Formats: sequence, C-alpha cells, structure tokens
Amino acid sequence: MSANGPRIIAVSSGKGGVGKTNFTANLALFYASLNKKVLILDADLGLSNIDVLFGIAPKYNLKHVLLGEKKIKDIIVTGPLGITILPASSGIRELTKLTDGHRLKLVSELDDFDMAFDVFLIDTGAGISDNVLFFCSAAQETIVVVTPEPTSIADAYALIKVLSRDFGEKNLRIMINTARSEKEAFDTFRKLAIVADKFLNLSIDYLGFLPFEPHVKDAIIAQKGYIAMYPNSAFTKKLAHIGKKLLDNPLNEVKGTIQFFLKKALRVG
Repeated sequence: MSANGPRIIAVSSGKGGVGKTNFTANLALFYASLNKKVLILDADLGLSNIDVLFGIAPKYNLKHVLLGEKKIKDIIVTGPLGITILPASSGIRELTKLTDGHRLKLVSELDDFDMAFDVFLIDTGAGISDNVLFFCSAAQETIVVVTPEPTSIADAYALIKVLSRDFGEKNLRIMINTARSEKEAFDTFRKLAIVADKFLNLSIDYLGFLPFEPHVKDAIIAQKGYIAMYPNSAFTKKLAHIGKKLLDNPLNEVKGTIQFFLKKALRVG
C-alpha cells in the first residue's frame, strides 16, 4: 500500500435494484480514466455482480480465500482500463453472513496484499445485514445510493439509522439515482436529510444525482461501462462531477491502509 493509503469508499443501498453496482463500476472506470489505480472489492458475497457487469468470468473468488484454498493474489482479475477486482462468490448462502473467523481471515490476507491503490471501492450488498454493516464500517465514508421511489427512501433511512446509531458512522453521503430532474433528486435527498436530522441528529451529505437514462440497460446487457459507450451523455457528465467531488472533498481526512480500516470494523462489529 502507499504511505498514505487509498481513499476507501463503500457503496451501499437500503434495497436492491437501485443501480448501486452499476454506479460503482462506472465510478471505477472514471477514476481509471484519470490514471488512478483502482481496486474494487465485490462485497456482495452471496450475489456477486461486478464481474458480470465487466464481462469477466473469474476462476476463483473470495470464497476460495475465506476457505483457505487460495490467496488474495490468486483470485485477482483485471477489468477494463486496468481496474483490479476482488470477485465475490455467487449463490453461496454460508457467505451471506461472515463469521468472525472469515473477517479475521480477510484482514489477514489483505495484510499480505502489498499492491498500492489510489481508490478502493467496496461494493456492498443491499440492506442492513451484518456483512453490509461490516464493510460500511470499514470504509472512510459510505455512499448510500437511493432512487426517488418511497421504498428506496425508507430502506435507505433504515440503513443510515443503523450505521449511525449502532456503529457510530457519521461520514455518509447520498447519491440519488435515476432521477427525472434535478428537483426530483434534491427533493428525494431532502426527505432523507430532514428525518436524519430530526430523529438521528445526523447531517448527511448530498453527493449529487444521476439522471434516468434508458440506455443504461443497453450497457449492462453489453457488459460494458456506460460512460465508455456514451462518453458525452448527461449521465457521464454527472458521474464525472460526482467522482471529482469525492476526490476533492473527502468527508474524512484520516489516512490509513485497507487493513487499518478493516481492523477498525472488526473492533466495531
């Protein structure tokens, strides 16, 4: 790892189907296009998707590491623009709730993982499972992806409440996805901000929004990043703005290695 360590950002959501993983993949592509060294940990250990979005079929994944069959270096795959990916398993029920032994094994393996990165993105699962809370707690800050639908807003608040109340997390940012307008996006954020302030005494940060874009499905089907297929789209311009804001305005100035933050999460958990 570099002396100051990478920016460690978890991307999560209260419910599935809000575009969290697609956002993570395109954010990674944006940073890689800036010549940043990017590592993605697919932390949705029961339903991996990052490798699918990039059209990659890993031979090994984190299941093999957690079971002691492989080392981290054995499962690494390289995505477009040199993005490094630690792929998760899919359809493995026993990994949907990591044991203390699994968590210790992951930290131990990362202790031996000495590649340097500028940005470490953790694509968590959705909801408030132990795995989601562990990986969000391991990050310097967490982006909660929300859509304007009432169910997404309600579930996002539930995630924010647990992270704040039970884990002491304060560095939470909100990214509104598939908004029909800037007003709809900010109105969605405002609903969350009001209840977070009133009931949690918590100030959450508005990161920005991505517009509804029907061609996103085309990119997913093609297993290519949307910003690569449509570099001049409004979606791509908004994503670039979000990516720059994250780099230029970190919520947490604390520096540390990936291992440092995972160990912090072990203590919290």
